[in-house]
Amino acid sequence: MDYKNLLMQVQKTIAVLETSEDARTTISSVADTIASSFQDELGITGGRLFEYRDDGTYQLVHRFGENTSGQLGIIVPRDYRPLEKALENGAVVMDRTDQGIDPILEQELGAERFAAISVGDEDFILSFNVAAELSREDILFSLNLIRYSINQKLRADKYQTVLAEAQRIQQSILPNRMPNYEGYDIYGRTVPAEIISGDFYDFIPVTDSIVGLAIADGTGHGLPAALVVRDIYMGLRMGVDRDFKIVRTIQKLNHIIHRNKLTTKFVSLFYGELESVGTFIYTNAGHNPPFLLKGDNYELLTAGGMVLGPTPDASYTRGYVKVEPGDILCLYTDGIVEANDGDEQEFGLERLKEIVRKNRGASSQEIVGLVLHAVDAWGPPGQDDRTIVIVKAVGERVDSRQ
Repeated sequence: MDYKNLLMQVQKTIAVLETSEDARTTISSVADTIASSFQDELGITGGRLFEYRDDGTYQLVHRFGENTSGQLGIIVPRDYRPLEKALENGAVVMDRTDQGIDPILEQELGAERFAAISVGDEDFILSFNVAAELSREDILFSLNLIRYSINQKLRADKYQTVLAEAQRIQQSILPNRMPNYEGYDIYGRTVPAEIISGDFYDFIPVTDSIVGLAIADGTGHGLPAALVVRDIYMGLRMGVDRDFKIVRTIQKLNHIIHRNKLTTKFVSLFYGELESVGTFIYTNAGHNPPFLLKGDNYELLTAGGMVLGPTPDASYTRGYVKVEPGDILCLYTDGIVEANDGDEQEFGLERLKEIVRKNRGASSQEIVGLVLHAVDAWGPPGQDDRTIVIVKAVGERVDSRQ
């Protein structure tokens, strides 16, 4: 028997089954499919599904395959020896003559042998009718193959549910509209490498005349890195609400990331506050340096400190630039400049600068689209999360403090 190929066939067959939020329904569907599709290969003709109850017993809740014996609702105590062995070992094969077997109960259930597995964190016991000619070793192989496949299916379904919830939360955190900030044209976009992203950007209204600009990148991508988005989002807005200074806010965030055991310990963050008169005060916590385009000159915004997370005692400094009409501020994550063409050549910062410079007359949304298109052409999506924010100073501004 080609065990590896058989395992792949079983997994492929059950992977496409429609899933349910109810684990019992999913397991019943998988059991029905195995009994009907792999009877010859596994020697399984039918069986019974028992579900754990709060009183410490298991109840017969489903019959499948050719099995028609056993009235639904039959209760089996958890300390029934065959059940105990199934829970202890994951899979068990016992004959009616073995010690601990209740032959009357097994006859009532229609089982010649007690062949069973525990699945779903011991919430369910699947008991099978098996071909009489099969050896104990063959039966145990079949049982363990089925157990592995079902648990993989349950984990995959649970993981997809978690991912969907994480995606919903993240979508509610990322800006759903661009800020309407007089004198500026602002636009940002994230293209995740997976279902959810470890990149993050935000526009925070600090006052009527100040807007906060944030961009962050958790090491890696997917669920672990995306968890940090929640911490960054909450931490920045809490700092703004409490009127913390920029450096104080970043230091508090660093403590949060350092203490949190569920998220990545390496998070780069750039945060700055742009006043309506063009004053931009920022701190760069280990992030790819944004740049300010002035005419044909570029200024990298590097003042700050190390990435968030590795040490609780990191210190940060502030930087300052003046954003004047005609200037363009570009914030981005490493997924933009490190996009790889397959020959180990990266897209690079210079190409990004040049696209922004050549298209300075376009809108911020158009520039974002042009950059992402060029990066996708250079290295296909899926390599890493990609985020870019463009801020254009588009008009004359009057200093309201004068």
